[in-house]
Amino acid sequence: MSAAAPQSYAPHTVLGSGPAGTGLARELVRRGHPVRLVDRKADGPGIEGVERFAADVSTADGARAAAGDAAVVYHCVNVDYHLQTEVMPRVQAAVLAAVETTGARLVVLDTLYPYGETGGAVMTEDSPWQATSRKGRMRAELDERYLAAHRAGRARVALGRSADFVGPGVLNSSLGAAVFPGALTGGEVLAFGDIDLPHSYTDIRDVAAGLATLGERPEGDGRVWHLPTAPAVSTREIHTVIEKRVGRPLNVTVLAEPRPAGPFDERFMAEYAEMFYQHTEPQIMESAAFERSYGVAPKPLADTVDATVTWYEEWLGSR
Repeated sequence: MSAAAPQSYAPHTVLGSGPAGTGLARELVRRGHPVRLVDRKADGPGIEGVERFAADVSTADGARAAAGDAAVVYHCVNVDYHLQTEVMPRVQAAVLAAVETTGARLVVLDTLYPYGETGGAVMTEDSPWQATSRKGRMRAELDERYLAAHRAGRARVALGRSADFVGPGVLNSSLGAAVFPGALTGGEVLAFGDIDLPHSYTDIRDVAAGLATLGERPEGDGRVWHLPTAPAVSTREIHTVIEKRVGRPLNVTVLAEPRPAGPFDERFMAEYAEMFYQHTEPQIMESAAFERSYGVAPKPLADTVDATVTWYEEWLGSR
């Protein structure tokens, strides 16, 4: 990790103020960078060292305004699941055009969707992109456009792929608000598919640190990286770690097929159905290339669970 990187006086601009973007903004401040955090309203709570900025980065004007004089732009924008195939290509077009104009480097937070169904094979940066889902094909097409822009010299781009998020502040994940509130209160805990299969989850703090490292280290440009991710274990094993931390057995309901339940409403699950294969075959992501190249290691699972439970205790207590 480049913790001693020299301070840049051009801001590092983070697009998207969800858990990844907010965590990244804090990590960049910790590393000594001036930070601009962009979303549509700029009305979130203040973060020391962070300038909040309002812009719609799905538009050319909004993306150019957001990029401004930034040295590095981080694309952490996400949208409601049912809008992804419509909106994400617009965001990409606007953001790419902006950095091509300003000369800022671009670091993109990416997913495992382009790989599609793997039959349980370990996913590395060399795995084939064979998605058949709408959202997987869309993500693969966007990624190829990013890399093509880099190859053509129009932009300097690095892609950081993450497995399913887990960690402090993560709500909308299969290991988020469907799990930890119930674990703490004795309520229902939801799980998807075959919970005895290995499944990778990436600590949101490792997402932030990994993206910040890519932003500081331009030698990583022009390729896909897997962000630091702990070795895959089964979701059942993670439940056991959570049980030890909270001191009670979990009341687990397993959804063997996509259907509305808990925080996952009918519209979301209808859209998620094509991605449900992620829970019926092993999802094993390897991040050894990043770990070797940048001298980092992912946070251990027990640490991730402990920090996540602590955050949910505070979150539930504040509601």
